[in-house]
Amino acid sequence: MKTVVILQSNYIPWKGYFDLMHDADEFILYDCRQYTRQDWRNRNQVKGVDGLQWLTIPVIGKFGQRIDETMIANPAWAPSHWKTLVQLYRKAPHFRTYADQIEALYQAAADEQMLSRVNRIFLQGIGSILGSNPKLRWSSEFPRVEGKTEALLALIRAVGASRYLSGPAARSYLAADLFENAQIELSFKNYDGYPEYPQQYPPFAHGVTVLDLLFNAGPDAPWYIWGWRE
Repeated sequence: MKTVVILQSNYIPWKGYFDLMHDADEFILYDCRQYTRQDWRNRNQVKGVDGLQWLTIPVIGKFGQRIDETMIANPAWAPSHWKTLVQLYRKAPHFRTYADQIEALYQAAADEQMLSRVNRIFLQGIGSILGSNPKLRWSSEFPRVEGKTEALLALIRAVGASRYLSGPAARSYLAADLFENAQIELSFKNYDGYPEYPQQYPPFAHGVTVLDLLFNAGPDAPWYIWGWRE
């Protein structure tokens, strides 16, 4: 059974995003959708001695623009974010293990002008480190279909999948009967039960960037995302 996940790209997302990637045979970046402000597309949280803080990529905002039309406002964001990560995580147990690889991703991303392409660099790079490597596609590769559920079904059919795995929030708007009529299995990811890992600076926070997990847990990071269920 071929499983597909269809999701907007996020910047250095939390572990749940990579949990979905791990379960997918194909992962479609749904970046033809409208860009939403103060969301996860261009920012994520890191953890320091003073608590949670945001790393935000500055973008040029235009009314009604799509995610894949969103341009970065200042290329200086990349070295600035990397400097912050070094300051916050240089004493983490596994920072040195992955520092060169993550810094290389920031160097590659600094040359990109479009937010979607920056996010894809990190999704592919971090996914490779974790051992989660589904085939990544752009939704713009396929014809556009109107309707929330209808658009998803068209993408699922286009890649020949028979199972769609969604995040739990989509239960509120997906039309399950349309999936049943199309003979496509509809499943929802359960984010409950993730075990805590040895995180710097308590109290523990699950919703931070996956880089926090990687720098603190090192090679055991995949176990804290999906291995604990097996």
